[in-house]
Amino acid sequence: MGVAASALLAALHECCFPPGERWAEAAMKELLLMPGCFGVIGPDADRPAGLALTRVAADEAELLTIGVSPAHRRGGEGGRLLRAVGAEAASRGAGRLFLEVATGNAAARALYRRAGFEEAGLRRRYYPNGDDALVLTARLPFSAG
Repeated sequence: MGVAASALLAALHECCFPPGERWAEAAMKELLLMPGCFGVIGPDADRPAGLALTRVAADEAELLTIGVSPAHRRGGEGGRLLRAVGAEAASRGAGRLFLEVATGNAAARALYRRAGFEEAGLRRRYYPNGDDALVLTARLPFSAG
């Protein structure tokens, strides 16, 4: 997805995250203009239920954000988005995918565990609310549940 999708990505992000964690359209544009950055929505542009933004640099990728709207959670959309990100990142030459996840986000941690992610570190007080983040990594390609 290119810069033209910035408004859609921002609207989806707003739907998926609480105030204070939402990324505005300007932030989406700025990210999508960065070399190696790409966005994915799912299940498709006509029925957007979630989004993911990823950046690839050399042989590594970083999942910048992923979210599924509340009405579509627990239906497999997170796994579909993660698989799409992994496939696209691998096609761009990435052999590993990194991400941060809040230590208290059990649903996301379970998704990442099913995809084969392993702990690589801890970032103390990483999030604005003071929560710690686990740094996770997985080899590409992977399968996400």
